[in-house]
Amino acid sequence: MGRVFSGLLLTLVLAVLVLPLALYAGPPLLAALRSEQPQRQLVVPSHQQAPSRLAAGGDVFPVPAGTGSEAPDPAALKELLDAELKVAGSGTFHGSVLDALTGEVLYDLDGSAAVTPASSLKVLTAAAALAELGADTRFETTVHAGKSPGTIVLKGGGDVLLTAGESETGETQTLPRAGLATLAGETAAALAERGMKGTVRIQLDDTLFSGESLSPGWSSEDVAAGEIAALYPLAINSAWAEEGVSSGPRVDDAAMAAAEVFADALESSAAGYGFSVSTVIERGTAAGGAEQLAAVQSAPVADQVRHMLLTSDNYLAEALARMSARASGREATFDGGTEAVAAAVSRLGVDTSNLVLADASGLAAGTEISTKQLAETVQASLTTTENDVRALPYSLPVAGLSGTLASRFSDGTKASGPALGVVRGKTGTLFAVTSLSGYVTDADGRLLSFAFVANGLEANTAQARSAVDAAAAVLAGCGCR
Repeated sequence: MGRVFSGLLLTLVLAVLVLPLALYAGPPLLAALRSEQPQRQLVVPSHQQAPSRLAAGGDVFPVPAGTGSEAPDPAALKELLDAELKVAGSGTFHGSVLDALTGEVLYDLDGSAAVTPASSLKVLTAAAALAELGADTRFETTVHAGKSPGTIVLKGGGDVLLTAGESETGETQTLPRAGLATLAGETAAALAERGMKGTVRIQLDDTLFSGESLSPGWSSEDVAAGEIAALYPLAINSAWAEEGVSSGPRVDDAAMAAAEVFADALESSAAGYGFSVSTVIERGTAAGGAEQLAAVQSAPVADQVRHMLLTSDNYLAEALARMSARASGREATFDGGTEAVAAAVSRLGVDTSNLVLADASGLAAGTEISTKQLAETVQASLTTTENDVRALPYSLPVAGLSGTLASRFSDGTKASGPALGVVRGKTGTLFAVTSLSGYVTDADGRLLSFAFVANGLEANTAQARSAVDAAAAVLAGCGCR
């Protein structure tokens, strides 16, 4: 009996010892039997590994400096960046690199001079929207009882990302969207509950924004090409003519187009309640204190900002600037929007001396900003104590993975290696301009903010874009000491 017990005990001990060994050595042994050679495992610092998913905030916020890491040496950095920031033909480069922890300028290529930033300007608009509106704020599109019996008023509340269909929660979409079909269904039910009979007439209240709807700084060619359109406080899909796309023509009157879609949806919903809807829509205003019949809510501002930066949506940028103006007590005009953006960025600690904003999207001619101011805005978002603004760094496209950087840094060039999945930045492109503003963790774990801009280009924009990408890759790949 004792021998049997001893044998069982020995068997158990051997199993405890052999099982982990089998789990550890089994796969290589099987691979060897199949004549497969084991692959060498390369050790890559965690801060240089491409993420498997995009960060969404929380407790993984970028740290302004790695533990015990040193900032790059300015002289070494200058030599490497100067070699990249040049291009054959016309064009002048400007650049700034800051240590995110201290704000120290580590690289300065005429970084205080005024430049045209193109869509890199949206970094400022994003910071202002988050600071003034708050990351969790939502805009309401509402329906109110009209002043006359049988009349209702559709009122825009700043949401330009409406969908024609049912509201989308975002669970299966990249962005939650308020649906006009949902709004129409709720409106029909509310009218039926109040005994509505006959024909309902719709008025459109789009008075939330004031002043001109088209900026004088926008070229007619850009408007015709669909880069921008007349701005209204309600629109389907940023006024793109075809919902679900982000290119091609935009509608001239986005508010009326949305109202017509709402009217069609209301007609469909009203069929089951015994009333009809007039096809004639007039502009009007909701009376103060008018009964609210229905409402739908936009995506939170943080989600809208992320969408704006990922897709470089000019229309959404201008709408967010107008809403920031209202939140700061200014008129919801073009001037009010740019004033709100400049003031909010200044409060974050950015030196706005000599800053001139012609619009909030970077499309208009006349904006004067320095690469240092762009880099300072990114640096401020990385170090600010305002939790809402801390959503900005996560909203920037990731090299080779998302947004306007999805197709860059992934082509096998020297820029793709160290930068892929590590560089995050806002792109900017006009006929004579290319820019990239963002942040990166270098090979030693130091967090750096940067801005590179090339102006005065002529038929060499693609080459200049490759140059700024290579410069960003330098920051990602070197300790530079």
